[in-house]
Amino acid sequence: MSGKTENGLPHRAGAGLKPEHIAAILSSLPAMGFFEVHAENYMGAGGPPHAQLAAICEHYPLSLHGVGLSIGAARPLDREHLMRLKVLNERYRPAMFSEHLAWSSHGEVFLNDLLPVPYTPETLQRICDHVDEVQATLGRRMLLENPSTYVLFEESSITELDFLVEIAQRTGCGLLLDVNNVFVSASNHATSPEAYVDAFPLDLVGEIHLAGHATTTDDAGAPLLIDSHDRPVDDAVWTLYERVIARAGRRPTLIEWDNDIPAWPVLAHEATLAEAAMERALRRRAA
Repeated sequence: MSGKTENGLPHRAGAGLKPEHIAAILSSLPAMGFFEVHAENYMGAGGPPHAQLAAICEHYPLSLHGVGLSIGAARPLDREHLMRLKVLNERYRPAMFSEHLAWSSHGEVFLNDLLPVPYTPETLQRICDHVDEVQATLGRRMLLENPSTYVLFEESSITELDFLVEIAQRTGCGLLLDVNNVFVSASNHATSPEAYVDAFPLDLVGEIHLAGHATTTDDAGAPLLIDSHDRPVDDAVWTLYERVIARAGRRPTLIEWDNDIPAWPVLAHEATLAEAAMERALRRRAA
């Protein structure tokens, strides 16, 4: 193990924890760096999910990843949701907590999606206020994840990188770098993913995400990548990840696989590939 984040997450590869894998994990206790769960799946008071997660936490560090705060929404944060998140953080004391730069609510309606925000001064201030509220309520620093995007807003007047950096500077939050999101967005908007990661403030990165994406076409017949989380990490994303590690050094790296869940050995193998990619990148940096 080569170091930990400030809160104790090892600079190793981890995997998203799925209920169908827990028995296999607890019976074999594989050499996994950490596990990550979606916070919203554990907001009930008890039952088998909590018993299983408690058993996992006896052996592995935990990263808690939120998908329902709707930090970018043009409405106040849902205080009931935020308080449930506070209880969950206090119950498990995860090594890391993160959320998305996205919105998923409008009025009283909650959408089952993570939608992009325009990068404007008004949106920037609103998100900073929301991040401040989250960190004050939880009593801890959070990470904010860069999005995967499929459209660009004409009203955006700030680049995505400058937007993320300004949020971190104003609020003191960290950043979660999703390398697959970078590749998906850059491909969809015909920009350079290499330029994006080269300019990313890696000193603010507390965790990295990797996932698979699907390829389809838009209404005009042009290629369109979808952040699908339903297959192995693409070769081009592995290459981009090694570029990041060559600059940043080892970082806690999560393999996300949320749809069409494979057998545990398949997911575990992806984490092994991440460990190998880190080592290759560091050998090249040292050469």
